[in-house]
Amino acid sequence: MDYFQGVVTDYLSADHMMFVKPECLIQLDSGETLRAGRHWYCDVLAVCLREPQTVYLCEVSFSKSLDALFKRLAGWSAHWLEVRGALADHHGVDATWHVRPWAFVPEAQRGRLSRKMPEILALSSGSSPMPNPLATSLEDVGPWLYGSPHVLPGPHDTDA
Repeated sequence: MDYFQGVVTDYLSADHMMFVKPECLIQLDSGETLRAGRHWYCDVLAVCLREPQTVYLCEVSFSKSLDALFKRLAGWSAHWLEVRGALADHHGVDATWHVRPWAFVPEAQRGRLSRKMPEILALSSGSSPMPNPLATSLEDVGPWLYGSPHVLPGPHDTDA
């Protein structure tokens, strides 16, 4: 876990209505073999009890290019129905719950994220495509910016 991932985890955990699981394995195939492109370690899986049955797949990046984040989101988008199935099978997330990516990136990279998302979302197929991720600036999650416990604003910032 890198430093900023821990800061985001603390930010999410400080909300008493948010349960978090850092480094959550999302594995599309059953068994012990982890195949490339068929599994990911989500930085933080967050379950919000304030919102109606909502789970967030939180990813943290402080990269200037955001290439790794884009690759992760593209993989999820291309396999969104399987991702949802894996969350149900391996983590007990009810299939009727809302699941949405949530990207934490530097403020200077939010525009880049939002420009790339239409291309990534186009990879989803079927009647239930991956929703546009929420986007929060890393600069907004410093522990000096909120009290503990705190309540995250809703809806959580803006779409990517």
